[in-house]
Parts: sequence; structure tokens; C-alpha cells
Amino acid sequence: MKLSAPIYRLKRNAKRLSHEQGIPLHAALDRIATAEGFSAWSMLAAKAAAVTPANRLFPQFRPGDLVLVGARPGQGKTLMSLELAVEAMRSGHRAAFFSLEYTEKDVLDRLSAIGVDPVQFDKLFEIDCSDAISADYVVKQMAAAPRGTVVVIDYLQLLDQRRDNPDLSVQVRALKSFARDGGLIVVFIAQIDRSYDPSVKPCPDLSDVRLPNPVDLKLFDKTCFLNNSEVQFRAAS
Repeated sequence: MKLSAPIYRLKRNAKRLSHEQGIPLHAALDRIATAEGFSAWSMLAAKAAAVTPANRLFPQFRPGDLVLVGARPGQGKTLMSLELAVEAMRSGHRAAFFSLEYTEKDVLDRLSAIGVDPVQFDKLFEIDCSDAISADYVVKQMAAAPRGTVVVIDYLQLLDQRRDNPDLSVQVRALKSFARDGGLIVVFIAQIDRSYDPSVKPCPDLSDVRLPNPVDLKLFDKTCFLNNSEVQFRAAS
């Protein structure tokens, strides 16, 4: 049974319902689940966890891949990237989330939104929200990371916001070399330009990536774009 919206949106709807009607959150979750055709939220959550875009996409990634995940705000690009990290950890690999956008609490809240308890991956997952994040910083922090580690960088357009950081194109090339040499999978979250029109095409593509500073997007081996529950995945030819 296909859900009417991603689970994080359904959970958001339940929180709003709980607030508006003054009912416990668990009751609101069950109401949302019933509307989706399930007897309880636990059944809906189990179904959603069984088949997600991330667990379909992750097996197509290979050590050394540079991946771009792009969407407009509120379309789930951060959650998709976290789900990819979770898939890596479920297969026994490590994962790291570097963010110039969110706090550690924000990241943990988003994990909760996709039904993940970080405690179960305590030894496999790390969150780094340092203001010093750059390609050199990531390389230094992940120098000893084993092959197959997934590194998420949130987000592409912020990497060169500090004047003392190298140009964005230099940093992306450095991380591509690092991924290839170490057998890591590096996932960049990317913003999409406001000019993107969903009435013209269902999902954005590389031409819609917002680039305040130049970077060769052909450096990415895999791309994943999202819009209104639509997911388009492409591998470089």
C-alpha cells in the first residue's frame, strides 16, 4: 500500500492534529495511520521502514562515489541523506553527518522523524556541526574511516562561505579524490534554485542546482533529486 506522503510528513500532520484537537500524540498518529489504511501507527511505520527510496538506492552506491542529493526546502533532502546513512549503518558500515546548517539536536530530531533511535547506532554514527567544516576539515576528521563509510555534508553551497576556505570547486575535487582513495561514499546535500518550476518537470535536475560559485557538477557519480514525494536517481554514464 502506497502512503499518501512520506512518513516524516505524516508524522508532522499527526503533531499538528494533536495540537489542534488537544489529543495525545499517539492517538493522533493512530488516526493518521487509519486514514492511510492501517490499524495503528506501528503498522504504518513498519511498512514504511520496509520499503523506502533510501533502501532501494543505497545498494546502487559504490565505495568512492560522490553523490548529490538535491531538493527545494521542505522536500526531504536532509531526511533522505540521513536515511542513506542509516542504510549504511544497518549494513555494518560507519556514517558521519557534517552540518553547517543544523545543530546536533536538529539532526537527532530528524532521525527521530524517520523513526530511528540513534542509540542503536551509537558506535557507528557521528555528528559534527563545527563552524570550521570544509573539505580539509572533513578529510582530517575522517582520515581513519574504514572503506564503505558514508559521509554526508550539509550542504554544498555553504562549504566556501568562509573567506579562508578554498573555492567550492577545489573542495569538491578534494573530497572526490578522498572518497576514491579511501573507498568512502560522500553525499552532498544541495540547494535548488528558486527558479525551478515543478509544473514544468516533476523533479529538479543538475541544471537547477543553485551555484553561487562555480563547480563542475559532472564530478558527481550519482544524483538524487526530490520533489513532492517524487524521487529521481541517476548514475553518471
